[in-house]
Amino acid sequence: MADKKVMVVDDEEDFVEVISVTLESNGFEVVSANSGAEAQEKIPEENPDVIVLDVMMETHTKGFEVARWLRGREDTKEIPIIMLTGVNQEYPFDFGPDDMWLPVDKFINKPVPAERLLAEVQNAVK
Repeated sequence: MADKKVMVVDDEEDFVEVISVTLESNGFEVVSANSGAEAQEKIPEENPDVIVLDVMMETHTKGFEVARWLRGREDTKEIPIIMLTGVNQEYPFDFGPDDMWLPVDKFINKPVPAERLLAEVQNAVK
């Protein structure tokens, strides 16, 4: 997995650090962004193999917007997206992947054990 790059997009710096350590200790290269806007700048140049994306960052729906932006671009539309969020704790909706509103490969609620996220990333890059 050493040649696989993961972009972690989350505004919680402690979370990014914990996840980065877990992924790096399992052979992944990790790059991060602390906002959706920063991710939109970095993703085309970093070309990650998988993206772990939070929802609630600079707005409560920024992660949804970034996912749709990624799917609308030729150079990023095939990158697996794992949406990792606490949005279901804030809103009484049952969010999950769908082609129009939430075009992601996996939707995982926070908190999540690092081992589970590692397994999801490993599955996404196979």
